[in-house]
Amino acid sequence: MTAAPTTPGAEPVFAAFCAAGLWPGLGKRAAAELPAAGITSPDDVTADRLLKLPRVGRQRAERLFSGFLSAQPTYEVVALLVGAGLDAKLASSAADALGNDAARRLRDDPWALLGLTGVTLGDADRLAIAVLPGADKQDGRRGRAIVAQTLRTATRDGHTVLPADLVVAALRAEGVADPATAIVAAVESGEVLEHEPPEPDLDEDADLDELPEPGEGPRSALRSQAREGTRTEAVRMLSLARYGMAEEAVAENVARLAATAERIADPAAVRSVAKGLDDAQKQAVAQVLGAGVSLLTGGPGTGKSRTVAAVVRLLQSKGTEVALAAPTGRAAKRLEELTDHPAVTVHRLLGAQGTSGGFARNEEWPLDADVVVVDEASMLDVELTAALLEACQDGTHLLLVGDPAQLPSIGPGHVLGDLIDSGVVPVTELTTLYRQAEGGAIARLANAVRAGELPPVDSPDREVVVVPASGSAEAARRVVQLVTDSIPRALKIDPATVQVVTPVHRGPAGTIELNRALKAQLNPGDGTVWGFDVGDRVVATANHLDLEPIGFANGEVGVVTGTGDGTLDVDFASGPVTVTGKAMSDLRHGWAITVHRAQGSEWPGVVVVLPPEAGGMLSRPLVYTALTRAQRHLSVVHASGAALARAVSQVDVRPRRTRLAQLLAENAEA
Repeated sequence: MTAAPTTPGAEPVFAAFCAAGLWPGLGKRAAAELPAAGITSPDDVTADRLLKLPRVGRQRAERLFSGFLSAQPTYEVVALLVGAGLDAKLASSAADALGNDAARRLRDDPWALLGLTGVTLGDADRLAIAVLPGADKQDGRRGRAIVAQTLRTATRDGHTVLPADLVVAALRAEGVADPATAIVAAVESGEVLEHEPPEPDLDEDADLDELPEPGEGPRSALRSQAREGTRTEAVRMLSLARYGMAEEAVAENVARLAATAERIADPAAVRSVAKGLDDAQKQAVAQVLGAGVSLLTGGPGTGKSRTVAAVVRLLQSKGTEVALAAPTGRAAKRLEELTDHPAVTVHRLLGAQGTSGGFARNEEWPLDADVVVVDEASMLDVELTAALLEACQDGTHLLLVGDPAQLPSIGPGHVLGDLIDSGVVPVTELTTLYRQAEGGAIARLANAVRAGELPPVDSPDREVVVVPASGSAEAARRVVQLVTDSIPRALKIDPATVQVVTPVHRGPAGTIELNRALKAQLNPGDGTVWGFDVGDRVVATANHLDLEPIGFANGEVGVVTGTGDGTLDVDFASGPVTVTGKAMSDLRHGWAITVHRAQGSEWPGVVVVLPPEAGGMLSRPLVYTALTRAQRHLSVVHASGAALARAVSQVDVRPRRTRLAQLLAENAEA
C-alpha cells in the first residue's frame, strides 16, 4: 500500500494529511488552496490564516482550526506512515482501531498495523523497519501478529477456527523460525484462543505409551506439533478470541433456553390454527410451544411463511408476547406482511449501537418477548447469533426459520447448519412443494437446483426465461435490455421492482459496469452528491444504525429521494434515512448487486446474470440463493457455459471450519 499523491508546495506529512481527507471539514478544493494562503505546515494553521482561504468566513475558519486540533492523534499516525512510504489514508482506521495513542502503540508494535483491513505483512514490515532499530523477521511481536492475521484471513472464508498445523505452516512461510513460541505469545496476549481436541475413544489395543504424560499441557503439545510438523486426527485448533467466545456463548445459551423453557400451551391448541397446514407444518407449530430453541427449514414454496403465520396467530390468541425479526429490512418487511405482525431487523431488535457492533439489549436488559422468531436464519453469523441468544431471558422460546441450502452468512460461522448437524434442537423440514400458482416454475427450478439437478426450463407463461449469451459483454447488453425493455413491456413489471443479481463486481457483467449502464438508461444524471442523484437505487455495504431516524443495515436496498449539502435522503425498505458523513462512503448504486447482498430479500422481477468470469466461484448454494430472490419473474442470463451445470451437480463449496456443532453436543451431554 503505497503513499497517495500530496498537495504540492507543502511539508510532506502535512501535505499527505490534507490530501488524504483527514482534516475534518476540509474539502479537496480547499486543501489545494492552502499553500496560496501560506499554510504549508502544522505551525501555519491558525484561524486567522484559514480566513485567507476563498469562501471561508470567521465561523468556518474557527471550525476548521478546531477540527485540525481534534485530528492530532491521526496526524501523528500520518507522520509514521509517510516516513515508511505508506498511504496516509490508513491513519484514520488506525486511529479508530487503536485510539488516541495510536502513534505510540504503533511505535511500540508496528505489526499492530496488520489488524487493519487491507494492510499486508509487507506494509507492517516496512513500518517496523522505519520505526524499530534493528527490526527483523524473528521479532516476537511479528510472529504473534501473523498468527492473528492468519486467523483473520480464515474468517473471510467463514471459518471460526483453524487447525494449529495450518497456522504453523503460515508462520514458516513468512520466515518465522519458532512457530510454537509465536502461537503461545498470541494465546497469552488474549487475542487468540487455543482449543483442546476432543478426548479420543480408547479401545483395548490402544498404546498407552503414545498418550501425553500426566500434566503435559497444551503448550507442550503445540511445541511438539509445531516442531515436528505432524498432523494427528484429533488436532489442536486455534481461533480469534472473539469468535471462539461467540461459539461458546451460542452453545451455552442454547442449552440454557432448552433447560428453562416451559410449555406455552398444550399441543392440542394447534388445532385452532391448523386449517390449511400439513402434518409437518402442524408439528413445527407444536414444537414452538414446548421447545426453548427449535428450527423450521425448507426450500421455496414449501410453506415456511404460512407456518410462521400460524405460529403467530396461535401465540397471539394465548396472549403471548411475540417478536419477529430477520437479518435484512426487506425480509423483515415481508415477514410483517405475511404475519400481519410488526417485524424488524435483528440489529434493530437488539438495539444495535452505531457502527461499534454493540447492542443495547443483552443479558442485563433482555428482550421482553416470550417467543422470538427469526426468519432467513441462514444469514446469521456466530457473533450476531450470540448477541441474539444472550438477549433472550430464561424461559424465552426461539424459533429460527431458514433454508440451509442457501449461502451461509457473510460473517464467520455456520450457525444454522451447525445447529442442524448437532442434533440437539428439534428440526422440522418442510419438503412438500405448495407454491404453484404464484411461483410454480421458479419454485420447481429452485428446488431442482437445491437437489443438485439442472432441468430444462418449462415455463410457457415466461415466469422463468433463460437467455443465453456468448460472453460478458453480450450478457451485459442482455441484462440492460431485459430490465429496461423486455420485462416491463412483455410482463408489465415496473423496472423499479426488477433487481439484477450477479456473482461478481468486476467485468462488463459485474456490479460496477452494470450499475453504470443501468443508471444511464433508468436515471441519467451527473451524480450531484457523492455520485448519486434523486431517483438512484442504492445498496448499503455496512451498518449505520445511528443515523436519523432509524439508520440502515448492510445489504438494504433503497432509493434516493432527496439531496442536500453533502447529504442524501434515502428511502429504504425499513424506512427513510438521512445519510451523512462517513456513512456516505458505504453506499453503492444498487440496480445490480451481488448474490450475497441480495440474500434475505425478494423482488417481483429478478435478472440473474452468470458471466464466464463467475465460473470459478459458482456453487450450488450461490446459484440456488440467486434463483430464489425472484417472486413473479426470473430471467437467467447464462454465459458461464458448463460451469453452471458442474456447480449445481457438485455442491462445490468448501465447508466452514467451526466448533459450534461439537460444543452444542458437549453441552447437551453435560
